[in-house]
Amino acid sequence: MNSLTKTDIYGYAFLIFAFSFGIYLSNTNMNFFENVYTKEDGTVEYATSFMLLSISLLQLYRFIKLIKYKGYLWKIGMIGFVILFFFGAGEEISWGQRIFGIESSEYFIEKNAQQEINLHNMVVGGTKVNKLIFSQLLTFVLVIYLLILPVLYRKFGQLKNLMATFAVPLVRWHHSLAFIIASIAMFAIPSSKKWELYELAFGVIFFLILLNPHNTRIYSKTV
Repeated sequence: MNSLTKTDIYGYAFLIFAFSFGIYLSNTNMNFFENVYTKEDGTVEYATSFMLLSISLLQLYRFIKLIKYKGYLWKIGMIGFVILFFFGAGEEISWGQRIFGIESSEYFIEKNAQQEINLHNMVVGGTKVNKLIFSQLLTFVLVIYLLILPVLYRKFGQLKNLMATFAVPLVRWHHSLAFIIASIAMFAIPSSKKWELYELAFGVIFFLILLNPHNTRIYSKTV
């Protein structure tokens, strides 16, 4: 079944509100949008970090619950998700630097575009890592994962088995649609800070994907 769950409805309703409010603010009060709503360690950024951390904890819970029933490749896949999203949650808030009042070392002051303790704002050879990896590469991966992989999944049984082996969740149609709508909504926000909202959409939608993927059996005791 591809019907929406209550959690899906709540998640999408939250994103609709967040984006609608962001679009309104960015077109009527840019100062509030950039310096309050989407500022560093602001409402949107904290929400994104919370969602990414929630994904990491969800996968960790599943890993612990199912560890004795699954093969080592499944375990590798799950640990990969745990680490990936925990890393994303930490990076989003610069590992709590401003929360705990931690001063940046000389290395980060010199090499980081925002002089923060994180990797995604590092500048290597004049190129910002965030632009190269977290924008261009991530966009490429998302297109394959959200649009191409679902088609291939239904055509090739070997791919279905491979994804089950490594605990890779498959999106439902509404997950892909939500990302498309969020991408289109970006054009209505005339500010470079709009990408903070896009990261929030990433966090919420991926939480919904991993919570209830199309191939839910990858999280059962038997595949």
